[in-house]
Amino acid sequence: MSTPNVEAVKLDELNCWRIRHGQAELLVAQQGAHILSYQLAGQPPLIWLNDEAVFKTGNNIRAGVPVCWPWFGNLLRNPQGVQAMRTSSEPPTAHGFVRATDWALRGIEAEGESLKVEFTLPYPEGGFSGWPHRVDLTLGIRLDEQLHIDLTSHNQGTDTVTLSQALHTYFAVSDVRKVHVEGLDGLTYIETLEDWTTKPQTGDLHFAGETDRIYLDTPPKLGIVDPAWERRIQLTSRGSRSAVIWNPWVDRAAAFSDMADDGWQRMLCIETANVMDDVVTLAPGASHTLGVSLGSKSL
Repeated sequence: MSTPNVEAVKLDELNCWRIRHGQAELLVAQQGAHILSYQLAGQPPLIWLNDEAVFKTGNNIRAGVPVCWPWFGNLLRNPQGVQAMRTSSEPPTAHGFVRATDWALRGIEAEGESLKVEFTLPYPEGGFSGWPHRVDLTLGIRLDEQLHIDLTSHNQGTDTVTLSQALHTYFAVSDVRKVHVEGLDGLTYIETLEDWTTKPQTGDLHFAGETDRIYLDTPPKLGIVDPAWERRIQLTSRGSRSAVIWNPWVDRAAAFSDMADDGWQRMLCIETANVMDDVVTLAPGASHTLGVSLGSKSL
C-alpha cells in the first residue's frame, strides 16, 4: 500500500488540500468540502477544474463537485415541504448555502488499499441562518480504483426535516458535442428550458444545444461515452432516484464571468440528486446518505 501524500495549498483566498494516493490525485477545498479536481496518472481528468473558476471566500465555485443542500436550484421550484423549512424573508441563494461555508476536515486515513477523507459541517451555534433545523452533515470521500463521494445528513433535532440536494458534478470531456450519456432510454424528464414540461427520453442523450433536464426515476448506473478520449465514465449512485444533466452551451457560458467563452465544450454536469418527488424526509434521529462512485474504462 502506498503512503498518501497530502499537501496543503492555497488557491487565492481558499484553503485546499492536494492528496495523492496510488495513481489518484484529488484537489479539495475546505470551503464547501468542495472537490475541485480528480484524475488518475496518465489519464485525462475525470472531474473538471474550470480554468476561470474564482476562489474567493464566500464565493460559489463553478467547477468540480459543489454540494447543493438543503435545497437544489431555485428554492421556489422545490416542493412545498422543502420551501417550508426556510424561515427567512431574504431572497434565497441558488442551491442552498453549504457550498460557500467552511467545513471541518475530520481526517485523512488509509483503509486497506483505499484512502478515506472526511469533512463535517455540524449544526452551528445559533443555527443556520434562515434554516433553523438541527441537521449535521458529513462528506466522505474514498479513493481506490474509483472516486466515491457520500453526503450524509443526520437529523439531530426533534422535528421532521424535508430537503432536496445534489452532488453537482462537473465531468471533464473532450468535447461535449461528441459525447453521449447512456442509461436514460425510456425515462421521463422535465425540460426546464421549455416551461418545465415533462417529456420521454428516447435512446441515448446527445448534445446539440443548451441542456438543463431533470431525469426522474433514474437507474443507479449511468455512463458518459467519450470516443475522442476512448473512455466511458461510469456513475453508480446511492440514495438517489433523480439526476440533473446540464450544459450551458454558447450564450449562457459567454454570460458567466467565471467561465471561458468556450468552457462549455470541455464539461458536462450530471448531478446525482434528490429533487422533485425524490426529496428526503428525515424523522428525528434519522439519517440519509446521497452518494456516487465514479470511474472510467477504455472503450
